[in-house]
Amino acid sequence: MTNTKGGTDVTDGPLPLIVVDGANVVGSVPDGWWRDRRGAAERLRDRLAPLARSGVAGLPGPLELVLVVEGAARGVESVPGVRVEDAPGSGDDRIVDLAAAAGDRPCLVVTADRELRRRVREHGAQVTGPRTVLG
Repeated sequence: MTNTKGGTDVTDGPLPLIVVDGANVVGSVPDGWWRDRRGAAERLRDRLAPLARSGVAGLPGPLELVLVVEGAARGVESVPGVRVEDAPGSGDDRIVDLAAAAGDRPCLVVTADRELRRRVREHGAQVTGPRTVLG
């Protein structure tokens, strides 16, 4: 949680965690992403970067933001504000692992996948759809 004291941000405890289901969010916009999955993941990463500082609706920044990629999107580099994680197998399984590891800190998973939503809620994560990060 972040408090403002005398005009400066003071963070007590770990930052809230946002985990983005890269394949699901990229796939929610029919813009030809399937022709260049890695490029689409890079564009999403770059679009997410400012949110690490500003936050998203209902969750003010700063935030720890993790973009999970799989398949042809693997190998996308992290940038300041966004840690990119290659899922060794299923992206959904990696997202569930991250939600479970969040423990007591706030965790928001961005996906429209119903089954993934159910799985991460079992670990106390909140869920939201792709529009939260796409505007």
